[in-house]
Amino acid sequence: MLKYISLHKNDTSSNGQIRIIDEDRLCYLVESTSKGAYGLRTISKSLLKEYIDYFEKHPNASANDARNDLSGLTQIDKFEYGYTSTLTLMAKMALGKEKIINISGNNKLQHKNKKSLQIIFYGAPGTGKSYIINETTKNESVIRTTFHPDSDYSTFVGAYKPTTIQVTMRDVSGHKIIEGGKEVKEDRIVYEFVNQAFLQAYIQAWKYYAETAVDTEPRKQYLIIEEINRGNCAQIFGDLFQLLDRNDTGFSDYPIYTDNDMRKQLLKAFEGLSISQYESINSLYNGRNVIEQVLKGEILLLPSNLYIWATMNTSDQSLFPVDSAFKRRWEWQYMPIGKGYDDSGNELNWKICIGTNEYDWWSFIEKINLQIGSTTNSEDKELGFFFCKAQNNRISAETFVGKVIFYLWNDVFKDYGFDSTIFKDTDGSTLSFDKFYRADRNGKAIVQNEKIDLFLNNLGVEMSGDSENLFLDENGNTENSPTKDFSRYSLNGNGSYSKGGIVYEAIKLYAEKNPEMSAQKIVEAWLSLSINISNLIETDEMWNRRKELTKDAIFESKSKALTLHNGEIIHISNQFNVNRIENFINCVNAQNWNIRIEKL
Repeated sequence: MLKYISLHKNDTSSNGQIRIIDEDRLCYLVESTSKGAYGLRTISKSLLKEYIDYFEKHPNASANDARNDLSGLTQIDKFEYGYTSTLTLMAKMALGKEKIINISGNNKLQHKNKKSLQIIFYGAPGTGKSYIINETTKNESVIRTTFHPDSDYSTFVGAYKPTTIQVTMRDVSGHKIIEGGKEVKEDRIVYEFVNQAFLQAYIQAWKYYAETAVDTEPRKQYLIIEEINRGNCAQIFGDLFQLLDRNDTGFSDYPIYTDNDMRKQLLKAFEGLSISQYESINSLYNGRNVIEQVLKGEILLLPSNLYIWATMNTSDQSLFPVDSAFKRRWEWQYMPIGKGYDDSGNELNWKICIGTNEYDWWSFIEKINLQIGSTTNSEDKELGFFFCKAQNNRISAETFVGKVIFYLWNDVFKDYGFDSTIFKDTDGSTLSFDKFYRADRNGKAIVQNEKIDLFLNNLGVEMSGDSENLFLDENGNTENSPTKDFSRYSLNGNGSYSKGGIVYEAIKLYAEKNPEMSAQKIVEAWLSLSINISNLIETDEMWNRRKELTKDAIFESKSKALTLHNGEIIHISNQFNVNRIENFINCVNAQNWNIRIEKL
């Protein structure tokens, strides 16, 4: 009876000749427990010598080759010797083939490229998930696919499909039909195995390895999956799921066996290929000749140069939930909502163009996302900067209604109702989606600019140029105003305040009446009024973020800080002209806050 003893770092065999000095690997020594004619030393030397002699003559042979060729010619058949790869490893060690077990550590395969092999970029729509992948994989070999509810294993990996080929027509006797000196052809339907995105990328990745010399990094192959959560990942990946476990070198920890159809397809695809790094790769699997199995199509094993990257739109995450076992095999990169920049790093100052009015796109994004977050209690439905594409930095009224308004009304607020003041029409009714269009006499839909203006004003979106070029003093007058207004206002029958002053005092009184409220809750309460003034009230975090991004030299003078009872700070705008202050007063007086503002 034979057994195996694992030899660890700095261990030696009983004859003192074989030494393992790689702490990451195990090797096994054949040891006899019988008292027969073959003792331990004799068996070890005999079996090992047969393998050493064999591999001296056949250096590129596999463990299975040695086992088959030596069968019947050596004492090896008399013993339960276990894995043939064991003796192969020991033989090649003795021959100085250190790379197989990495004795020195200098030839250890490593995943040198620091890019993640499997990563999912996720975030709100329009945050640039696909863009960052395109930029990162520029000039690389890329195969792209998109998951959808009908995606399955066959559409992702491959399957037999009917295709047409041209064949020569023959008569009843089997002779070719010739007309005009040419063979007559006809289309015939045949079934062929068709590689889909996964197999296309898989095959190409191994071909790049075949083109690569020892100790050289092969070219990278990317498989990009758009909208990965729009398909049933468990159904689509199937047993490929096991391949997603990668070791430190980037290869799959657990190869999987192929079926007959895929084996034939891979064998044909890899015909004539050889991998120069086969020894180093095989050493990762205890000497098992996985390279031979890969090239014969017997197993699937992801190589270290195959990158699988995907995007996930969080607004669609409920379509097909991704289970935790699948999730943990990926790295996750969150794509936050932020202002857009061009390739040179300059801010993109996109405008929403409604007739002669231009509204700041980033101001709209900030305002609408605050409404979405407070309504849905989630970031999943919020809009990224690139949700809508601009032409020459301008978003037309037609594009804005057709893409943005439609999304908001049908995918965001439909399940929550339209009770907020941002959805109020001028007559007090709800601003329904159909009001953004009217039909001309030919039945063509015409966008209603006045309804877009109303919605953007209800939301308090900043008009282009307001924050950078215009400064209103505490009375709401500009330096060059042809007429000046110095109206004063009282608060609950007391005081005489300027336009900027009355706003500050009203919000201060509200905070004093509600000392338990946080800065965020106070900001949300006031913004829910949809008063037509940009950045009416902000938390300290919001204000500082704008401060970092703005180029406005007088930014700090356009608001005043208020310290709350709990020590938090809010910032209150003082940029109120006659129209804005009237809108502010009407909105505040309509609330049951016991706050009353009157013009003196």
